[in-house]
Amino acid sequence: MNDLQHQRTSCEEAVNHFLLRISENKHLNAFLEVFDQEALERARSLDQLRATGAALGKLHGVVVGLKDVISYKNHGLTASSKMLKGYVSVYNATVVDRLLAEGAIIIGRQNCDEFAMGSSNEHSAYGPVLNDADNTRVPGGSSGGSAVAVQAGLCMVSLGSDTGGSVRQPADFCGVIGLKPSYGRVSRYGLIAYASTFDQIGIFSITVADTARVLEVIAGPDDMDSTVSRQPVEAYSSLLPKTADHKKYKLAYFKQALEHPSLDPEIRKAIADLIDRLEAAGHTVTPIEFELLDYVVPAYYVLTTAEASTNLSRYDGVKFGHQTALKVDDLTDFYKKNRSEGFGKEVKKRIMLGTFVLSAFYFDAYFAKAQQIRRLLSEKSKDIFNSYDALISPNAPCSAFKLGEKQGDATEMYLADIYTVFANLVGIPGISLPLFHTKDGIPFGIQLMSDQLKELSLLALSDQLMQSEGKH
Repeated sequence: MNDLQHQRTSCEEAVNHFLLRISENKHLNAFLEVFDQEALERARSLDQLRATGAALGKLHGVVVGLKDVISYKNHGLTASSKMLKGYVSVYNATVVDRLLAEGAIIIGRQNCDEFAMGSSNEHSAYGPVLNDADNTRVPGGSSGGSAVAVQAGLCMVSLGSDTGGSVRQPADFCGVIGLKPSYGRVSRYGLIAYASTFDQIGIFSITVADTARVLEVIAGPDDMDSTVSRQPVEAYSSLLPKTADHKKYKLAYFKQALEHPSLDPEIRKAIADLIDRLEAAGHTVTPIEFELLDYVVPAYYVLTTAEASTNLSRYDGVKFGHQTALKVDDLTDFYKKNRSEGFGKEVKKRIMLGTFVLSAFYFDAYFAKAQQIRRLLSEKSKDIFNSYDALISPNAPCSAFKLGEKQGDATEMYLADIYTVFANLVGIPGISLPLFHTKDGIPFGIQLMSDQLKELSLLALSDQLMQSEGKH
């Protein structure tokens, strides 16, 4: 971004560079569609604007990719599903309007797990995305295409969505920064819903400063989304250098999280060593009890699948969605054929699970109990942030695994979310920072979480940590 801001390059040169990178890396399958001519035309118009001496937007010339669940008017929008094949969005998401208003260039839409359901990006109707660090490994999910696009230098930043870790976990697997803002910090208007009380649009980037600048643009109140916070948006990009320098933080980590048997020993040691360095630098790092760790994944999947069952009921092939070519005898059969053919296996599994937990006989046993767990977690979160500035955690139990490695074990795949779903259940912000590599050279990171709407503090801590670890 700095080269554009200081006029060391032109917008057109930047777009041509990224179009070449995308062409050279088609095998990664990160993009479903590239808006090449449109991006070049917008770049030229931005260059002409700059030549007039006019005031430039905060994201002037910044080349952005969009996960294929974010609406961009007159462009394809499929949620990487056959169900929406050929669908063209009729309006802009609020985040898209705000990006464009500040001079960003949208270069394409990015592959993801179908309807944002998955932890590996192997559940796209258009094929898996490959990790640029090792093409035999998954990039994480569901925003795998968005993470790989930044990892491989196919765009400057990407917008994804995070329902239970779908920005932070692929950021971890791909060695980039991934921010999930607080629930309600960024408008969800124009985001295809998976689970409406969990979903949040997030940011992939290379630097904390870039993340701060994009968040400053896309965050804030929106009349089209009643769940958005009315709290004013802080000037993250300008305040960050003033708050990131020498503050000593009170940090905590869940004792049970680092002792959990699912956590790879290499990740455990890297985080333990980081904690030692933080303490040596003058920060306070305290282990705290978290007896509910083994309940977070079950509670998350009960609640999100219930919401998905409701949200995805609209895709029936009548107003929009896939329509079967087979002859059908009645309306019920028509619905069944449309949905059976249009949805992939993972989406159908989650819809059926959600329908089950919402049924009259099982509602109290599953859905109501999961809501109780969510309330307990929210209370726990408030207690923690009354005493501490941030939580430290792994992002995932392991680094990027091999393609197909976990396809036969749904439980193991779902447990990949054990460290990230807490932030979505309680609505707090979380960020993945790319600090480490395995002995095989595969990247992984650390997760930081802070109190609701405390993104500035989270970004400042992140920037300090990246600098102290030599990542700037």
